[in-house]
Amino acid sequence: MKTYQSIGLVLVVVIFAVITFPTLLSRIQEGKILEDNRSTAATPLSYIILDGKARKVPDFLMRNQDSLYISNEDFLGKVYVVEFFFTRCPSICPLMNQNMKRLDALFGRRNDFGIASFSIDPEHDTPSVLKQYASLYEVESPHWHFLTGEKPTIFELANTGFNIFASINPSVAGGFEHQGYFALIDKEGFIRSRLDAYGNPIVYYLGIDQESSLEMSGTEMLLEDVEKLLKE
Repeated sequence: MKTYQSIGLVLVVVIFAVITFPTLLSRIQEGKILEDNRSTAATPLSYIILDGKARKVPDFLMRNQDSLYISNEDFLGKVYVVEFFFTRCPSICPLMNQNMKRLDALFGRRNDFGIASFSIDPEHDTPSVLKQYASLYEVESPHWHFLTGEKPTIFELANTGFNIFASINPSVAGGFEHQGYFALIDKEGFIRSRLDAYGNPIVYYLGIDQESSLEMSGTEMLLEDVEKLLKE
């Protein structure tokens, strides 16, 4: 009897291998099995090291869509996401903020989560304009701040503070160009990210959809990594 049971078990294993191996081989050949450089629950998020020190968000003080002054200190104790955008942007900003809404839908009611959206067109994007923009996107969370200030201050914050490129360029649609990245900040004000396949920080999360369906989108990565930081 035991001999028959052993033979049966071997047959099951062989049949399973015959069925699954062609599918597995096909996925490998098509590149659908990727190195997991995006999500491991046990792996802590990396700090961004600059000059031997973990990089923190620089000090800032700007007005939000309700004309309230908001500083980096208002975000202490919160996990938050940073972007640079402008309300008249005809290209990537609508995509970025649709993706940001996914984050806000999941975490926006939490008191330990926030979003800081800095306008790179502050001369146009006054608090009242930002208020209308927030209404257009049906933002209800009190923790999503659309921020405006002095132009030199904002560009310094983007290009030097975060190393997220932003500039004035009259030759492009909208008159400004910028990178569509999101930055992830922990509760103590440190910039954090996951590591890539080579053990290096990805630093920022792409705020627009990926072209390749094989890659996890920046928003999907953020959804996971925000939750990870909220548990720290």
